[in-house]
Amino acid sequence: MPSDPLSDARIVDAWHKNAAPWTEAVRQQQIESRRLVTNQAIIDAVTGGSPPPRTALDIGCGEGWLVRALAERGIRATGVDVVPDLIERATRAGGGEFRVASYEAVADGALALTVDAAVANFSLIGKESVDRLLARVPQLLTPRGRFIIQTLHPAVATGDLPYVDGWREGSWAGFGAAFSDPAPWYFRTAESWVRLLVASGLRLLELREPVHPISRKPASLILIADTSG
Repeated sequence: MPSDPLSDARIVDAWHKNAAPWTEAVRQQQIESRRLVTNQAIIDAVTGGSPPPRTALDIGCGEGWLVRALAERGIRATGVDVVPDLIERATRAGGGEFRVASYEAVADGALALTVDAAVANFSLIGKESVDRLLARVPQLLTPRGRFIIQTLHPAVATGDLPYVDGWREGSWAGFGAAFSDPAPWYFRTAESWVRLLVASGLRLLELREPVHPISRKPASLILIADTSG
């Protein structure tokens, strides 16, 4: 186990341990916010471009549900994830191409491709690895390509803690008993997300705040960007 409990390495370790219960939770639609709001929100954000994308890259694809959803809409998608177990499960389900790759590897040029849409759906939860990855994103996009992030809404996710960037302890509250060893995550304010995009050579085009139909609070924050060049 990584020595630092609040680190990018610790996140990866936790996801290795929870690949099986995560796959079950996603495929059985056990996560209410995803079922009611955020799954459709990210599909709409990816497919709503003009012209709509023909190719896509799902960064941190997990068990591959979004790649399959995009394939159903005629988009040729590739999914990458650092956890081999998740990639194996995604490959068995089909719908696209899946590869094992860490964010560091992607940042170092492991993917020899460009796409019309690169998407990170609740998968940018680290610090240094995410900073490096975003610096690479412009080189993964076609000239009119877009980068779409869906993440926890900072105003809601901060809870009772100060609204400042920093590491937070993870939790599987609301998930089944099969989950263990929750991953920590790096909290970013909305301002910090925008600053990171700009520093990475990207330009914010649109910000969306999907609202949960029951709580009437933001279920997520979606940032849509393109290259600023």
